[in-house]
Amino acid sequence: MSNQPSPLPAFAGYGIEIEYMIVARRSLDVAPISDRLIHDVAGSYVTELDRGPLAWSNELVLHVIELKTNGPAAALAPLPGFFLDDVQRINKLLDRHGAQLMPGAAHPWMNPLTQTRLWPHEYDVVYEAYDRIFGCRGHGWSNLQSVHINLPFANDAEFDRLHSAIRLVLPLLPGLAASSPFLEGRYTGMMDARLDAYRNNARQIPTITGKVIPEPVSSRAGYEAQILAPMYRAIAEHDPDGVLQHEWLNSRGAIARFDRNAIEIRLLDVQEAPVADMAIAAAVVGLVRRLYDGAISDATTQRAVPTAALAELLLAAIREGEQALVTDTQLLACLGLPAKPLTLQMLWRALLEHQITLPEGPWHAPLQLILEQGPLARRLLAATGESPTPTRLRAVYRELCACLQHGDVFDPES
Repeated sequence: MSNQPSPLPAFAGYGIEIEYMIVARRSLDVAPISDRLIHDVAGSYVTELDRGPLAWSNELVLHVIELKTNGPAAALAPLPGFFLDDVQRINKLLDRHGAQLMPGAAHPWMNPLTQTRLWPHEYDVVYEAYDRIFGCRGHGWSNLQSVHINLPFANDAEFDRLHSAIRLVLPLLPGLAASSPFLEGRYTGMMDARLDAYRNNARQIPTITGKVIPEPVSSRAGYEAQILAPMYRAIAEHDPDGVLQHEWLNSRGAIARFDRNAIEIRLLDVQEAPVADMAIAAAVVGLVRRLYDGAISDATTQRAVPTAALAELLLAAIREGEQALVTDTQLLACLGLPAKPLTLQMLWRALLEHQITLPEGPWHAPLQLILEQGPLARRLLAATGESPTPTRLRAVYRELCACLQHGDVFDPES
């Protein structure tokens, strides 16, 4: 008899991962010391630390640390407190190194060509393979911090409904979550420069990322045949030892993790405080669940929305954030909205007022700020202008660090 636990049914648990940058306290330049932080706690260079409700783990680069739920969490409501507690614990540990955590999805002035330092300890063979094939000293690898939401499924029927729903939600996410308008000290002209870098980071092997929006598939067998197998074939000549030929190689905006019976949503930028990250996660979960339940459209109808149309909307959202225009009538119908153009800001407001039931938690105030003033990227631009001086950029990001430490949302109007 197997001792493996039974898979969780859909929405019976939530796995949340948040990546934070480590920066020098005075300059806010990246500080590649995540291994020293982990060694301070564990006494060795382990890849994961069990810290109770959360776990801490390394990432590809040494200036990033990931905090994540220690297994599936039963509810979202307690998570802002858990993440804030561990942010404060880490900041206290980093103080001895003259460093602190900084939120946001991309460091605003990091030069990845000269400042990238890869994790050199356990698991380094995987990172070395990525670096050899793709070259990881670029924004698309070493300067992109995201929030991942893992949602479980128990069987093929649940996978079909969950995957079909998530596909439709992905291009809407920058309207709430875009937080990366700056790279290398300049405004990029985009609200979500992290996602623009992300979609191009494996362009040598296009099957790895596809169009970011995953193809419509309805079963594990279909997913393995249509998405995973072509990706493994394409990388095999570069990866003869099969180091990277695992389902986590998939870089679409949501990936199936059959090893843990979950779908991982990967397109959310990191916000200024855990309460903002969790508020956005609550909105995303609420919308996915509404679509999953089939009250406004069923999985067959949802799968019929073309990947190309969803990918086109995602590109607009990367550029324009909440001001991107949604015109696809198939998508609007699936969302239970009238067939008239809406900005993402208008769309999310309508969904949150009429379609989505939010999980319990302190989500109203952070979501209201986003709906009124725009995602964090828009609020950062309001605070800095489109041609910020280095001094102004540092001052605003110092405010973000304070928001993270105290659990506050960033309001440039206050």
